[in-house]
Amino acid sequence: MTEERVKAYKELKNFLKNAPFLLMPDWKLPFKLYIDACGEGLGAALHQTQIINDKPVEGPICFISRQIKPTEARYGASQMEFLCLVWALEKLHYYLDGTVFDVITDCNAVKSLLNMKTPNRHMLRWQIAIQEYRGSMTIVHKFGNTHKNEDGRSRWALATTPENPAWVPQEEHHTEGICVTDIGTEFFNQAKESYKIDKNCHIISHLLMK
Repeated sequence: MTEERVKAYKELKNFLKNAPFLLMPDWKLPFKLYIDACGEGLGAALHQTQIINDKPVEGPICFISRQIKPTEARYGASQMEFLCLVWALEKLHYYLDGTVFDVITDCNAVKSLLNMKTPNRHMLRWQIAIQEYRGSMTIVHKFGNTHKNEDGRSRWALATTPENPAWVPQEEHHTEGICVTDIGTEFFNQAKESYKIDKNCHIISHLLMK
């Protein structure tokens, strides 16, 4: 066995011994939400720093990813990153609701889009969707060359199928049948007379006329 293979074997063994482990969430501590988006998919990781063996250790709680939809492929880089934020907050709502957390992103424009004064209808819907997190969420910019833990998940995202836990089904729109009925004037005359006779309606009408 060559020296190169021995070195590779030892590195692989070391990676296996020090592989990321999932933490149980502690809702008394703040969270860190790492997000990343690209032309292939969206990725997010929820982390938390906990005391393990008397040392503060940051570890992952969960990972999620999905491929982008055809309609999302036309988004620019900043919009794609904001989409990733909206999607991640929706998927991880049961972790983040009522907690304090940082959002770590390599796209500095996310903060600007979040505080845009005159957003278009598309961006306004996204702003409204995450409105409840504004008081507890802090956007933290991290340069792309140091923001690597989410690159893999966005570039090798899980397929957008029901087998993916982060799958978002397509919305279905149903149109119900409409029945139009012509009501004669006799009905309206009876209703008007009933208002005059009814004691409560008479009191309300008297108060409104003042």
